[in-house]
Amino acid sequence: MKKLVALLLMLTMVLSCTALVHADDPIKVGIINLDPSESGYRQANVKNLQETFTAENGYDATFITAPTADKQLEAFRTFVNNEVDYILVSAAETTGWDEVLQEAKDAGIKVFLFDRMIECDPSLYTAAVVSDMRKEGETAVAWLESLGLDEYKILHIQGQLGSAAQIGRSDPLTEKCAADEKWTMVREGTGGDNWDANEARKIAEAAINAKEDFNIVYAENDGMADGVVAALDAAGITHGVNGDVIVMGFDCNKWALEKLLAGEWNYDGQCSPFQAVKIDELIKILEAGGEIEGLNELNQIISEEKGFDARTITQEDIDAYGL
Repeated sequence: MKKLVALLLMLTMVLSCTALVHADDPIKVGIINLDPSESGYRQANVKNLQETFTAENGYDATFITAPTADKQLEAFRTFVNNEVDYILVSAAETTGWDEVLQEAKDAGIKVFLFDRMIECDPSLYTAAVVSDMRKEGETAVAWLESLGLDEYKILHIQGQLGSAAQIGRSDPLTEKCAADEKWTMVREGTGGDNWDANEARKIAEAAINAKEDFNIVYAENDGMADGVVAALDAAGITHGVNGDVIVMGFDCNKWALEKLLAGEWNYDGQCSPFQAVKIDELIKILEAGGEIEGLNELNQIISEEKGFDARTITQEDIDAYGL
């Protein structure tokens, strides 16, 4: 009898220790992001994720940089095969994700979208902590319209074609140009997958050399806006509050907002890169057996954002919102 009691006590201790070890197991997370060299926004985004998904915070996180859709899909399948608990992804393109998302769902892996949306059935991902990219574009176009110009002759520098950020920021402008004869798209080009400032400068130089008349630069991130400004400066074309060309960017890098304050640029649209803390909070809710609340019909949590005007921006704005 004593041997039986001792055996039961030992078994209880083993089971207790096993349960304790299991409870202390880190949460396995695979994070797929774009190249941090893309922009100051992306650098802030990557840093925020790396500072949040740490061993000290209970995670075993693997970070993969994949700037194109094919590389991202490959990384996603690797995480599925490695049986991680969660996959986080900022998508290079909005389409082509249905199959791998279904594979993750079938494997019991929860997926969080961050920064950018994917076009798919919302049931294929757990939640999306994102910016409303179309609203960013609508806010920028509404600001332009409020200027009441006689003519809107636009040099449009797009970001990575097919990305949620590019589509959201481009479509409202394209629609306005189609609907209003005072709005003309003089030239349109892209900075490519890396939203490259040098590519933006080349587009501007080509327009200048062709003697194309434009009075607005609508660049879909700050770096590309800066590339265009370099071309304007080289050609002796004035810009900003008292210049001949209105300069618009997106992302609210601190240095870009400082250009607004100095009157060298006219507008900058905010795009928040800080999704990691919210996703961490949601994961911890799920790990505790709870349910995520407050999602909309697309399973989204939308970051609140604004646009900044050179005529009204303050140093306090720069300190509070500059990246």
